[in-house]
Amino acid sequence: MFSKFTSILQHAVEALAPSLPLQEDFVYHWKAITHYYIETSDDKAPVTDTNIPSHLEQMLDILVQEENERESGETGPCMEYLLHHKILETLYTLGKADCPPGMKQQVLVFYTKLLGRIRQPLLPHINVHRPVQKLIRLCGEVLATPTENEEIQFLCIVCAKLKQDPYLVNFFLENKLKSLASKGVPNVISEDALKGQDSLSTDTGQSRQPEELSGAAGMEQAELDDESPHHVDDLSTSLDSLTVTSLPEASVVRPNQDYNLVNSLLNLTRSPDGRIAVKACEGLMLLVSLPEPAAAKCLTQSTCLCELLTDRLASLYKALPQSVDPLDIETVEAINWGLDSYSHKEDASAFPGKRALISFLSWFDYCDQLIKEAQKTAAVALAKAVHERFFIGVMEPQLMQTSEMGILTSTALLHRIVRQVTSDVLLQEMVFFILGEQREPETLAEISRHPLRHRLIEHCDHISDEISIMTLRMFEHLLQKPNEHILYNLVLRNLEERNYTEYKPLCPEDKDVVENGLIAGAVDLEEDPLFTDISPDNTLSNQEWLSSPPTTPDHPKNDGKTEVHKIVNSFLCLVPDEAKSSYHVEGTGYDTYLRDAHRQFRDYCAICLRWEWPGSPRALEKCNLEAAFFEGHFLKVLFDRMGRILDQPYDVNLQVTSVLSRLSLFPHPHIHEYLLDPYVNLASGCRSLFSVIVRVVGDLMVRIQRIQDFTPKLLLVRKRLLGLEPEGPMQSIPSWWQ
Repeated sequence: MFSKFTSILQHAVEALAPSLPLQEDFVYHWKAITHYYIETSDDKAPVTDTNIPSHLEQMLDILVQEENERESGETGPCMEYLLHHKILETLYTLGKADCPPGMKQQVLVFYTKLLGRIRQPLLPHINVHRPVQKLIRLCGEVLATPTENEEIQFLCIVCAKLKQDPYLVNFFLENKLKSLASKGVPNVISEDALKGQDSLSTDTGQSRQPEELSGAAGMEQAELDDESPHHVDDLSTSLDSLTVTSLPEASVVRPNQDYNLVNSLLNLTRSPDGRIAVKACEGLMLLVSLPEPAAAKCLTQSTCLCELLTDRLASLYKALPQSVDPLDIETVEAINWGLDSYSHKEDASAFPGKRALISFLSWFDYCDQLIKEAQKTAAVALAKAVHERFFIGVMEPQLMQTSEMGILTSTALLHRIVRQVTSDVLLQEMVFFILGEQREPETLAEISRHPLRHRLIEHCDHISDEISIMTLRMFEHLLQKPNEHILYNLVLRNLEERNYTEYKPLCPEDKDVVENGLIAGAVDLEEDPLFTDISPDNTLSNQEWLSSPPTTPDHPKNDGKTEVHKIVNSFLCLVPDEAKSSYHVEGTGYDTYLRDAHRQFRDYCAICLRWEWPGSPRALEKCNLEAAFFEGHFLKVLFDRMGRILDQPYDVNLQVTSVLSRLSLFPHPHIHEYLLDPYVNLASGCRSLFSVIVRVVGDLMVRIQRIQDFTPKLLLVRKRLLGLEPEGPMQSIPSWWQ
């Protein structure tokens, strides 16, 4: 109480006294602080009971006032005094000793405000960045300390300064000597080793090594040269008497460089205070985005950032319940890593494991955003670490297990993170994890070359419909990602040689080529007797939205390409009228589907422009048509599923056709030819999407002959699926149609 009264009285005297020149005032406040350490006998009283906080605040105000009164960039005498007399070094020493108790907090606040409020660049000065480096090492040493908030504020202001001037980060990459240290034994540094050190980073002390406080006291000599020798000796003795305890360092081999700013932030990401942890994550986000290659290399090679990201991903994944409802995984709200403040009690839609699920997805989102913002080499290193340490080390065993519940849960989680990933670099590693890096054509004998790819594709045709649907949905969302390797690995690599076609070279005298460029003798399915009863509803009137995308010099129009409206009509007339119900219900015709497909197609065209696909199929003369054709494991399973469409549940059929629809949207000429052109001359033993559907329709026509009043019953089923009729028992309709 007496100390606070003294402080108030001092402020009153200062207000009434004539104002001193700024430098004299600044020196007065600093000497008032040093006098405390000379004169005090009670070093147990908290710093808040002294005048030290007030003097530090006054010093800051003077520095800010001085800068405002001078021209931009000009250093005033007060700032010169602070730099020349190494005041920050002395404050660091006092903060590390935390004498009086609470001094560390005051020093952190002073550093933070100094860097934040002074506009001129301070960090390039060795008498600023060197004590800043040392203070950084004190941050995050112990979690849940009273100074955590001040520590994170200090670290974040340093990060912000580095973001403004990225080259300054080189001052914080501290060269370290590869040496051994053991308890009580000092490091022996050879003269040759010292020659290799960076002159800018002469301080090689570790964060847990004792500081020589007497050296800091020696720095006071120049500062107090106008005082009596007795005064200097007293201050030196007072500082020497401060004892700093430190943990002994284990015997280790140190890396060539330390990035203590990253290490301190990594420690604080483990803080039990969520706000502190989020601020630490934000600081790391700033550091990884710095464009300096040396910083990126040090960040990934000399810090534990990669390990922290992946280990936490692994632990959060393993903390998930063994059986989370896939629907809950799908429908849990959008995740933002910085807003992970979930309260189970306040959540009306809570389910077992929701807290753990949100924590995992939040941390994955942070990893994704961190890699997205990171400097290129750092992003690659971080993504590879996630691939090797999390995808392969943790997720793959779960996806490869035999338990149906485990397969379903792990596939749902994979589906969720496929949907969630936005970083191109992390997406690439995820694609390599799921599909492998192979780009050569598949063979039936080698479809299990990448075991996870093989297993996931097999799961598309699993005995469990839930697993099949979930895996198909995962592939559908994977196909929507902007990565060319996905489509190439699954489909395109097997269509490169166009050996699904039967090549019949034209003779010079053979002029019987149809108008649309088809080879003579090709069958026009619109003239096939099986499909002559075309409904007027199936004719397409609006040619504008059925036209092909506009041609460009790089993607010229292929004159031999079958016209789009002819292809569409060929598919529409596959199913005879008696097996259709769309024209009985208003607003459910094929036009609605086609308009939506056209919009999606244009979106896909925009994505695929960067991949520089050809505008026309590869010339048959350049293709190896003698090679045996295999559509690939993925299309094989999809075609097998499509062939059993009459015997599968409605939900499975919807998902199979949805994936095939996605594939059909890609504007690659080989995909359009193989999947969508009913007029292509298939080689012997080959099948296409159209040929598979033809067989299904043939089977359908046989089955419907056995059902009485088929058309009204079909219409009733359609209305029920659309929600236009109430559910109820259906007599005489087989399970394959319901």
